[in-house]
Amino acid sequence: MMEKFKTITSTYVPLPIENVDTDQIIPARFLKAITREGFGDNLFADWRYDKEGNPKVDFVLNDPKYSGEVLVAGKNFGSGSSREHAAWAIGGYGFKVVVSSFFADIFRNNALNNGILPVVISDEFLSELFDCSRKNPKSTVTVNLEAQTIVNNETGRTESFEINAYKKECLLKGLDDIDFLLSNRDKILEYEKRRAFSY
Repeated sequence: MMEKFKTITSTYVPLPIENVDTDQIIPARFLKAITREGFGDNLFADWRYDKEGNPKVDFVLNDPKYSGEVLVAGKNFGSGSSREHAAWAIGGYGFKVVVSSFFADIFRNNALNNGILPVVISDEFLSELFDCSRKNPKSTVTVNLEAQTIVNNETGRTESFEINAYKKECLLKGLDDIDFLLSNRDKILEYEKRRAFSY
């Protein structure tokens, strides 16, 4: 089972770059592994490390001022190929929420299937979060999945976000698709029993 999603108040890592595709999130050369372990080490690898494997000081993940369980990214995050490894890398690094004004559909679904909450906000709110982080790297947001709200704690601004009701239930209960089916096993068996008698 996945970890149950609880309300998160956290500092956030700003990545004000638009059209970040899955090959930038996790380059193709790291896709050989078939388990999820270790992908976080190679999140944004080509931006994060030079050719010798040394951290690039000007990339945000290498800046000690920024940390947290929330990644705030530019518009159109997760475009490109459908690789689920992108969600594995984001989760493996420690992010539980990704905030953007637009997500590619396949990435959004892969994130939800792996216990990561993609939160869609307005372009204006996104710009405000980037501005706040520039002025104060310790700015925080509060993400409440139950209420479907995100709050910029620097300004008090709040926005609501949409999420599929089924995926919301799975995140709140810490269930993936298989866990969800197993949790409803008795109901399924009862339904099949009634259906068999109706013929």
